[in-house]
Amino acid sequence: MAFVLWMTGLPSSGKTTIIRKLAENIKNLAILDGDELREWLSPKNFSRKGRDEHNRRVAHIAKILLEHNVPVGVSLISPYLENRETAKKIINNNKKFFEVHVKCSLEKCEERDVKGLYKKARNNEIENFTGVNDPYEEPPNPDILIDTEKYTTEECVRKVLDFLKSKNL
Repeated sequence: MAFVLWMTGLPSSGKTTIIRKLAENIKNLAILDGDELREWLSPKNFSRKGRDEHNRRVAHIAKILLEHNVPVGVSLISPYLENRETAKKIINNNKKFFEVHVKCSLEKCEERDVKGLYKKARNNEIENFTGVNDPYEEPPNPDILIDTEKYTTEECVRKVLDFLKSKNL
């Protein structure tokens, strides 16, 4: 059964790590990683307009995969409430679209940042970086809330798998 898990959270919160672990448990899970897709699909800037367009394009890919009965795991900051609402409208299947808030404090995300992006943003080398000089609007009512600061990756993955099982997916 196909579905879309739309993982949203600060940079380095654990979105991609969780999606990759889910792929070990969910047959044929297509991973749409925001960083990877930006390389060839979307504008290379992080302006509001660039982010809006990137989110829109990723949502259209997720919709196509869902229509072909492929389960999809999206790992995308999608920092604005409006972006996520647009994705839901594009995908247009509330029974199979699930917003997953991968929650983690800014301090912990900065500790985890292996790419050094937070440091660059704090040194004004990167503009519009989510959490530093651009906002992240937390989902008020996500379908799943995962706190990667409090729980291990395995516990977070189990929570998602249990949720999907409760939905008969």
